[in-house]
Amino acid sequence: MLTYFIFDYLSFENVHLYTYDFFAERVGIKLGWGCLTFYPYFYLVSLWSAIDLDPANTPTWLLICYALIFLSGWTLSRGANMQKYFYKTRPGKVFLGIKPQTITDGKSTLLVNGFWGISRHINYLGEILMGIGIALSVGYPGTLWVWLYPLYYVALLLTRQIDDDKRCASKYGDLWKVYVKKVKYRIIPGLY
Repeated sequence: MLTYFIFDYLSFENVHLYTYDFFAERVGIKLGWGCLTFYPYFYLVSLWSAIDLDPANTPTWLLICYALIFLSGWTLSRGANMQKYFYKTRPGKVFLGIKPQTITDGKSTLLVNGFWGISRHINYLGEILMGIGIALSVGYPGTLWVWLYPLYYVALLLTRQIDDDKRCASKYGDLWKVYVKKVKYRIIPGLY
């Protein structure tokens, strides 16, 4: 799953130019340090924590369920980011059969359907689900270390969502209020 995650990330590298990392945080020391030093080691903590343990003997059907959690997360994250990418680069393009629907105030336009109509940060839920799938697949869900990766994403993305909502409220003004009424949930549909 980690190998797939890294391959996918590098395969769709240009899509990331339209993510929060680039348009809000810019490419600075935080992103550079994270990509070159923090992430390559941190992503592996869950694997390192279980390497000396006896084989978990997790049933195949359960491993398939964990892989489905990971793939569900990947679908949400990659799908949302790709939909936004296609909308930003080719505004009228249909993506996965989803014709873009927007709201506008004449100056700014916001995408309000497809993945972006489910929640305002559905891609964050996808990232968290991928982390949960990876943590569970290690086979030791009772070990704290395997949960560091998904817990890191929860902490990072919850604070990022709050910051991004403030930034968008300031940038879009009344249009953002209309958007928030249309897309009620922040990350988790029906819950938050």
